[in-house]
Amino acid sequence: MRNIILGLFVAIGFSSCDLNDPQDDYKNCGNYENTAFASYPVECNYTIKTMPTTSGVIAVKTQEKMDSFFKKNETSCGDATIPTAIDFTKNYLIGIFAGTKATNGYEIKVSSILENECEVVVQFYENEPTAGSENGQALNNPHHFVLIPKTDKPIYFNKVTPAKNYVVLGTYFGNCETNCQTFYSETDLNIKAFLNVEYGKYDMSKYNFKSLTKKGEFTAFAKTVPAEIIALSGKTKTYGTPDSADRGGIYFEFHNEGKITTVYFDTNTTEDQSAEIIAFKKTVLDRIASYKISPLQ
Repeated sequence: MRNIILGLFVAIGFSSCDLNDPQDDYKNCGNYENTAFASYPVECNYTIKTMPTTSGVIAVKTQEKMDSFFKKNETSCGDATIPTAIDFTKNYLIGIFAGTKATNGYEIKVSSILENECEVVVQFYENEPTAGSENGQALNNPHHFVLIPKTDKPIYFNKVTPAKNYVVLGTYFGNCETNCQTFYSETDLNIKAFLNVEYGKYDMSKYNFKSLTKKGEFTAFAKTVPAEIIALSGKTKTYGTPDSADRGGIYFEFHNEGKITTVYFDTNTTEDQSAEIIAFKKTVLDRIASYKISPLQ
């Protein structure tokens, strides 16, 4: 069942449930839609006064509650995309904690936030260390914070399975003045825009993001991927000489059934690009152009 947040910090036993569970259908509240949210790395500006040792959630709705749970750092990390102060007349801060872990390799993340006429549902997932990975023996407390628009609706938390199949699309320029790197990810549920992506460093898990309210359509989009890219099956390929002569490049990363295929495209048409590849490049660029970042103050 879902867990509702009633106080500042609530320790709960996380479990999964279906949002269409008839036990929760006490009245017709309409369809769920994606709501805007943005990652908020609190360590940039704040220190948690007492780190929770058990799994739980918090919803910070006022500056008073913020001051009771966090201590303001004397200096910030200097990232302009992270507000040094939260305007609680517009946004709330949501946090999830996995509890104390004995080794590295654990993570907990908010994956999407849904809303209907009655409630807000924060969907999140947890990952454990992968088999065979090397993880240091060190106590740590995985957690994740996001900003959501202010709401009077009750906020519920629902554990889900992490998305394994998705794409990362982007354009990049090594030499430009503004908006040099534009990157998005798309699952079957939502779309995220990544902030301050560094040239040549395209591990999106390292970056802050803002979500779009537009629903993701990975499965439909995956059907347009050319057969020669599907055949790469986890390999990396470059078409032409991307970003030569400062003309930029196109990035495509395909996560499918546990394999990650990465492709770099030259923006120009080159001899190694088939008609199918040329058409797919346009599809990628058109898709990026269709994404719109949702407003979140």
